[in-house]
Amino acid sequence: MRNSFIQTCLRNNLLFVYGASAIFLFVAIIISIGKGSVELPFFTILAIIGQYVFHLPVDSGVDQTMVSIVVDIRLPRVLLAAFVGASLALAGAAFQGLLKNPLADPYTLGVSSGSALGAVFVLFFAVQLPILGFFTLPVVAIVTGFSTLFLVIMFARLVQRSMSAETIILAGIIFSSFLGALISLMIALTGEELRQIIGWLLGSVSMRGWDYVKLLVPCFCFGALLLMVNRKELNALAFGEETAKHLGVNVKRRKYMILISASILTGSAVAVSGTIGFVGLVIPHITRLVAGPDHRHLLPLSMMIGAGFLTLTDLFARTVIAPTELPIGVITAIVGAPVFGLLLIRQRKKLLS
Repeated sequence: MRNSFIQTCLRNNLLFVYGASAIFLFVAIIISIGKGSVELPFFTILAIIGQYVFHLPVDSGVDQTMVSIVVDIRLPRVLLAAFVGASLALAGAAFQGLLKNPLADPYTLGVSSGSALGAVFVLFFAVQLPILGFFTLPVVAIVTGFSTLFLVIMFARLVQRSMSAETIILAGIIFSSFLGALISLMIALTGEELRQIIGWLLGSVSMRGWDYVKLLVPCFCFGALLLMVNRKELNALAFGEETAKHLGVNVKRRKYMILISASILTGSAVAVSGTIGFVGLVIPHITRLVAGPDHRHLLPLSMMIGAGFLTLTDLFARTVIAPTELPIGVITAIVGAPVFGLLLIRQRKKLLS
């Protein structure tokens, strides 16, 4: 099986794409760690990471101030941006494959709106649960995101027992619109918390620290693993549910697994970074152009490219008008909207030709 996978990669020049994606992600991470108010040389960054992560011998020439900048400030921020980007891109690729809709993204099913509502509720009422403390906002956001998914699935089953892709999308749109209205109502009633709420809704990974990385990583690993297990099933479902059934796929069970895993990725990403649009919509489309529609390759490549993209976007957001930081969600929208428009025009011309 391993040999057939390698042969497929060689036949489709995918080894080059995998290598280029890995290099892109590595370069994006190193550049993002090195750039800022204090410039850090490449080998200094490697020495610090080697010392901190792999417990290599300490380089006496490395200033402890630089170690603190990398370990305490930039590395957790860069890793958080990478994991958020990977989560959103992976979820977007899964939703587009499952729902057979190129416009589907991590926000299609209302999970992000549910997470956003939970976060805005915490900020609006200044809620801090005794046990959770500092983690009240992200934990409440994750719980409300999953609750939204549960309600969407229940509503879709109520409308149609088989839960077709169209029914799921319509149910998601209904809940997204309703929850968006509730968020707007809270914003309209907000006083001093307005700036904090708007800042969170626009998306950011600044001042999060290692605690947020530790919160996101388990959710990311679990959601990504579930999707990777269902890569072949996603390929079958892309041809329609009836075809997938004839190929021996348990459509109902696999559909639930894919929906839940993609929603875990979306809800946890939104919980730690706010709403960041267009990553889950555009990155899978770009990946399909270079790697094709096979989900065995589309999912891991979308993950790497999404991680690198959001890492560089965060770097741009914090350096373009330093010391002021731009919301990362604004940058992704400015970049993502025109790129997605060009992709649609190209796809349309390809269909007509």
